[in-house]
Amino acid sequence: MPVSALSPRADRRSAGPGRGPANRRTEPALTVTLAIPLTCDAISPQAHRLLAAVRELVELSRGTVTVEPAMPVEAEPEPVPTGPEVRLLTSSRQVLLEGEPVPLTRLEFDLLLYLAERPRRVFSRAQLLAAVWGYERAGERTVDVHVRRLRLKLGASVPAVTTVYGVGYRLADDARITVMPQD
Repeated sequence: MPVSALSPRADRRSAGPGRGPANRRTEPALTVTLAIPLTCDAISPQAHRLLAAVRELVELSRGTVTVEPAMPVEAEPEPVPTGPEVRLLTSSRQVLLEGEPVPLTRLEFDLLLYLAERPRRVFSRAQLLAAVWGYERAGERTVDVHVRRLRLKLGASVPAVTTVYGVGYRLADDARITVMPQD
């Protein structure tokens, strides 16, 4: 969707000598192209807000907004999760690894559930402390200890939590974790 914004001075004409329409210098225009993926041929609410914000900025500068459908782009296939399947049964707070129960503490279960409900998002230790533990006054290494114990209990064959060095933790891309709201 090409969006063009013209400078506010591009339409002004000065009556001064040598500045008539014939001698007017044209200011360059800014062209921004946004590619917004469509879900079921519809634009998401976030994309509508973005378009509204761009239109408002363009109107302030006396520019134009043009919406054109883009050529379809083939999306990269999602990575297929591999390894054993882990099921989180939230109502009974059980974790099943290939159908066998895995004993987790309350905080280990809450940490795994929090990450499983927010895939592909990286959380700092402080964010995890606030969200899972509910406070920020404990040492950030508490998160490291719980992640290490969680990895040990699930086993090396289950990719569950990935470390993003210098940032924090996230759910592994190839984790086969299913959250089951009811047993």
